Amino acid sequence: MAVSRATHFTPAVRFLGSCYKQRLLAPHLSVGWRAISGGEYRRPGQTQDNTPIWKKFDFNKGVEGIRKHLTLLKNEFLGRWAGPEGKPLIEHILEQTRVIWEFRGPESLEQWTVSSDQEIGGRSEAYLKLGRNNATCLMYGTLCSAPPRDGETRYSGYCTLRSKPPMGSFDSKKHHDWSSFNTLHLRIRGDGRPWMINVGAETYFSHQKDDMYSYFLYTRGGPYWQDVKIPFSKFFLSSRGRIQDDQHPLWLDKVNTIGITLGDKADGPFQLEIDFVAVCNDRAHTEAFAYEVYKRNPEV
Repeated sequence: MAVSRATHFTPAVRFLGSCYKQRLLAPHLSVGWRAISGGEYRRPGQTQDNTPIWKKFDFNKGVEGIRKHLTLLKNEFLGRWAGPEGKPLIEHILEQTRVIWEFRGPESLEQWTVSSDQEIGGRSEAYLKLGRNNATCLMYGTLCSAPPRDGETRYSGYCTLRSKPPMGSFDSKKHHDWSSFNTLHLRIRGDGRPWMINVGAETYFSHQKDDMYSYFLYTRGGPYWQDVKIPFSKFFLSSRGRIQDDQHPLWLDKVNTIGITLGDKADGPFQLEIDFVAVCNDRAHTEAFAYEVYKRNPEV
């Protein structure tokens, strides 16, 4: 009498086999679903967004996005025939000052992002709006250095204004090329607080994604405007808030973002008004880098 092969397995063996399959398949199924649903890490107490994917899609926005990217692709193609960055070669060589960001309308605010420690459960508040006559940018809010009571975070109290990275057609990656300049120029009006200017550049390796070049910005306060010029040679390298021992100059041809951060531990209201952010070429400044650079292969 023929007996099927499955009858030889005892219930215990079948149970172990099912557990083994679940152990192998469950991680792959969970990872796949997280990738499809767009799930991400949620802090304790944060509600989960259960909105279906098909309800987040807008057909009209999709058509506008395609039209926008085709226009960008056309401008990129025609700009290469005109010269570097769409300018004639002689103008590019003799350029002494270039205004990167100026705030002259609501569309100029779309190039910037405001964040605070509320992302980690803090209580600081930061807002961004246009100044008088829609000719300046005003960042204001309240700084609170009290850490959240979640049992994880030990330090808090910061507000940041950061530019969005430049994007090409169809979300291709681009960079700011400031290799023809050596100085950062800002026209600001603050409240006397010290700020930190952070410049993010492209890196080779993934573990360098948190590298940032920083320098201090001291505001005088009062009703008068302040022109600040900071040479790029003064920016020092840091990673996750820690100054690195191995310093090297900023790659000016691979700049991604620039940000202004407040974190002076002085709780209370603040405000910073910005007219423009530019780069210039100061002929009197000849310093290559202000900090010690280690020689990897020292001469004997």
